[in-house]
Amino acid sequence: MPNPPQLRAAALTVTAVLLSSLMTGCSDGSKDEDLTAQKLNWKECPAPSESEGGGNAPSPLPGGTEWQCATLKAPLDWAEPKGDTIGLALIRAKTSGDPSKRIGSLLFNFGGPGGSGVTTLPAFGEDYATLRTRYDLVSFDPRGVGRSAGVKCEDDSHLDEYFQQDATPDDTAEQETLLTNTKTFNAACETHSGKTLPHVRTSDAARDMDLMRQVLGDDKLHYFGISYGTELGGVYAHLFPKNVGRAVFDAVVDPTQNPEQSSLGQARGFQLALDNFADDCTSKKDPCPIGDTPQDVKDRIATLLKDLDSKPIPGVFPRELTQTAATNGIAQALYSKDFWEYLTEGLQQAYDGDGRVLMLLSDSMNGRSENGQYSNITAANVSINCADAKPRYTSDYVESKLPEFRAASPTFGDYLAWGMVSCTDWAVAGAADHPDVGAAGAAPILVVGNTGDPATPYEGAKKMVNALGKGVGVELTYKGQGHGAYDSKNKCVQGAVNGYLLEGTVPSAGTVCS
Repeated sequence: MPNPPQLRAAALTVTAVLLSSLMTGCSDGSKDEDLTAQKLNWKECPAPSESEGGGNAPSPLPGGTEWQCATLKAPLDWAEPKGDTIGLALIRAKTSGDPSKRIGSLLFNFGGPGGSGVTTLPAFGEDYATLRTRYDLVSFDPRGVGRSAGVKCEDDSHLDEYFQQDATPDDTAEQETLLTNTKTFNAACETHSGKTLPHVRTSDAARDMDLMRQVLGDDKLHYFGISYGTELGGVYAHLFPKNVGRAVFDAVVDPTQNPEQSSLGQARGFQLALDNFADDCTSKKDPCPIGDTPQDVKDRIATLLKDLDSKPIPGVFPRELTQTAATNGIAQALYSKDFWEYLTEGLQQAYDGDGRVLMLLSDSMNGRSENGQYSNITAANVSINCADAKPRYTSDYVESKLPEFRAASPTFGDYLAWGMVSCTDWAVAGAADHPDVGAAGAAPILVVGNTGDPATPYEGAKKMVNALGKGVGVELTYKGQGHGAYDSKNKCVQGAVNGYLLEGTVPSAGTVCS
């Protein structure tokens, strides 16, 4: 079962999978070399590794620009910068504009934690064509992800079983099964990746980004962070405030929350998105095929989920659609309004006893390809979250919180509450209750919040602005649906973001786009 932060994991990462229906280890290297002086060997990109999600090598951009890949050497342990090193996978598309007007590199992180930037950036490269007129577009697999010392836990067959389990236990026996499976998964992570697990914190990735900045030849880090990428960007700004260039945070994580507060906020956010989906379906001229009123839509979904708890239906052969997989699939479809049609179709089919569409949506969330191979997004997500977050929640504590979670969301409350046990028995202690993003003295950071965002609720944008410090965060509001704002293609949002990144024009604080 994905732990709660994975519900903000990688809507962008999996979108390409839906719409299109090597692991680098540690090496002894040269102990005394200056890693900031290394030269990157850019060359043709290979096909994504299994840990990155598999598939074909990235196609050239319109106009023929080829994607280039390289490996950056970084310390395994930033406390011992002359010690063992790991390789970090990078990808770039060089600027399309006048070289004399080139600003530098624009580094992207698309979220997770656990999403592969090496596979995601090419999938959405055309969306950033305007930004490429003055920047090289660059992204990377953060440490622990994909080809960057990717964490490995369980194999594909075990992951199929893991995601089939009942993640919302109704009795003591089901609770014990969930906790045992969680413990087994976490032990597998330690067995296969024990040397890496202490070194995949967000603060480690932020230090990697400053090394990237130097090796790429930029005086300042120009950055576009989405979802978890906003947390990573905030931690970077805290550690290196004077190195912040032009930065945009979109789909903003609330940096003041601990994992419990984040999960509860997501319960409210996904419930809001489901409410909006039900309202939309029943407000059109054509009859809504999954309910006559918004409440009827939600009641039928509740009945479906209750029935699946005791009697799953056929999904993607030979697997069945369970209550947990259906909940996961519904959540996935709420990431973007573009997915609502898939949700409607999936629910229609499920009511007729066919769970394939909802299971495919769930597979996308979990990083499972059509050939049954999993990327390492779940392993990386758990590893980074558990290394970052100090709290360790017990089943008794979760039980005590169920009423509050159910009040926040009848549909997703139990699912997100029980997700809090994901770090129980984790091999590495968590760093803090929540990240420190205070960045006094940094250049302005444009913070974009979406009022209908299910995974990173809108209130987090204001919290990020306040936490960054006076004169740093500049808030922009998008009155829309889905996870993130720039990829909605709203002209007001894109105009503000492009204006800042390309020309340095900071929008007025409190700007609202709709």
